[in-house]
Amino acid sequence: MVRSTSSTSAREPSRSKDQRSADLDGAVRERVLFRRNRMRRVLRTTGLMIVAGSLAVGAQQSGALHPVSNQDVIDGLKDPTRWLTFGGNYSNHRFSPLTHITPRNVDGLRPQWLFQTEVPAPGRGFETTPLVVDGVMYVTGNQNTAWALDARTGRRIWSYRRKLPDLMRVCCGMVNRGFAVLGDRLYMGTLDAHLVALDRRTGAEVWDSTVEEPKNGYAITLAPLVVKNRVVVGVAGGDYATRGFIDAYDAETGKRAWRFYTVPGKGERGSESWPGGEEMARGGGGVWTTGAYDPVLNLVYFGTGNPNPDYWGDDRAGDNLYTCALVALDADTGALRWHFQFTPHDIHDWDAAQVPVLGDISFGARTRKVVMFANRNGFFYTLDRENGQMLVAKPFTATNWARQIGPDGRPVVLENVGTREKCLPDQRGGTNFMPPSFDPVRQLFFVTARETCVTWVFERPATITPGGPAPSGGARRFEGGPEQYSALRAIDPTTGELRWEHRFRGYPSQITLDLSGGATSTASGLVFSGDNDGYLNAFDSTTGKLLWQFQTGAPIWGAPPITYMLDGRQWVVVPSGVTITAFALPGGSRATR
Repeated sequence: MVRSTSSTSAREPSRSKDQRSADLDGAVRERVLFRRNRMRRVLRTTGLMIVAGSLAVGAQQSGALHPVSNQDVIDGLKDPTRWLTFGGNYSNHRFSPLTHITPRNVDGLRPQWLFQTEVPAPGRGFETTPLVVDGVMYVTGNQNTAWALDARTGRRIWSYRRKLPDLMRVCCGMVNRGFAVLGDRLYMGTLDAHLVALDRRTGAEVWDSTVEEPKNGYAITLAPLVVKNRVVVGVAGGDYATRGFIDAYDAETGKRAWRFYTVPGKGERGSESWPGGEEMARGGGGVWTTGAYDPVLNLVYFGTGNPNPDYWGDDRAGDNLYTCALVALDADTGALRWHFQFTPHDIHDWDAAQVPVLGDISFGARTRKVVMFANRNGFFYTLDRENGQMLVAKPFTATNWARQIGPDGRPVVLENVGTREKCLPDQRGGTNFMPPSFDPVRQLFFVTARETCVTWVFERPATITPGGPAPSGGARRFEGGPEQYSALRAIDPTTGELRWEHRFRGYPSQITLDLSGGATSTASGLVFSGDNDGYLNAFDSTTGKLLWQFQTGAPIWGAPPITYMLDGRQWVVVPSGVTITAFALPGGSRATR
């Protein structure tokens, strides 16, 4: 259904998953409030700008608004004044050509402005990637909210809020990962499983399309992907006994163009990997993160979530395609071109809710078009993106569930005795939804890794009701210890070998909280990434040396920094907690090499 209007209107494992989010609230809230108050004092003392977000519609933005073309999106970060897509470009490199901030002068970065949304996010914070177009920053927030800000000052231009329905189930946290932009419109997926188009100038709704019914357990948390004249989205909700899918909508009208189900129907290709019938109708396969697009091959690439029920596979014999997989779809029709399943018949919640990254990489004398994927199961993969052929598969975290990945791409699984196992990694995985970065000059892949362990007891789950609560097939006990930590790691995608790592502070008694932010790299040789302690960090991309850090006041969970140039000055912006913080060198300082 499409409604036209002119008015405004991750993943966590289940115990239930709603309860787990609640368990985190107390531990997180105290730390966040302390840091937020400390940050306010710092900024006021230094005379920097603090801007509060209001949910009333703001003034119309001033200045020229240039429509964003398809070619603009294809060009990505060639225009460094803009950040037009979730991953910076269609390949999800998160690699900026900017060289104004360098390893020599990065320690001079200072906060310039701070925007506080004042939208509560119990147990979770921002997971958004801001977009920047013509000096305006567009930001999505928690609980179906969004803002347009002056990218130089943080001043609010307009704000948007969509009412949350009473009957709604959302796992895991009421978060949103960002806008897409095309022409003079912004596109946003909502927690009540709608896709809305907003006017860039005013924030007013242009059209509203129903993707699915939220009462059935569906939601959208990813940033849409604009491809040609269509907007591609996927639905979360695979943990609520739903059937996942990826949709494309006409960018002008909001009418649906095609749908690809991540769990096949009876008699369709891949259905032989299921028992059949009801299991497929509620088979899971949610889509949590934004995909990539190759304009030459005309393929979109998306990772898919875990099968349902989670942690119990006896009632769904088979590989359970196309869950825990990377699917390559024809951008015009949604037809499946190829797939690669990372974890067949998953029982550990190791969904492929990670961001695919495209690149052209030299293997000896041959350059291959590849897609790189650091998977939740603890293995890093490099695949040929034309056909899905596996080129590299190597652990990037400690694993004890599989000996290796075989030549056919299937894991050589180690058998466990009985129903209890101590497993590496835990159910949050070797990494999660935190976006990685790829430096095409240095040929390095930067990813946030997690070294964690859990003891599993597998049990048959309670009765499953489609769209209802998410019963899990077992109990989990986290294994505390100083060896558990998260780290930023640099990987050679031609071999899977580790080049360097920087370990973040661990939380042996609270390892479930130990998720860090995504990564963004620059041509000057820097990698920016946040951590669970609330620090934005800058590293030397070649050596991994920590060069600079700043305490933002709240944990940086999943949210990656962005960088852009305005008025000859390079900015670095990061979401943390419920706040956006912008950094720059003092006084528009020039680069020091």
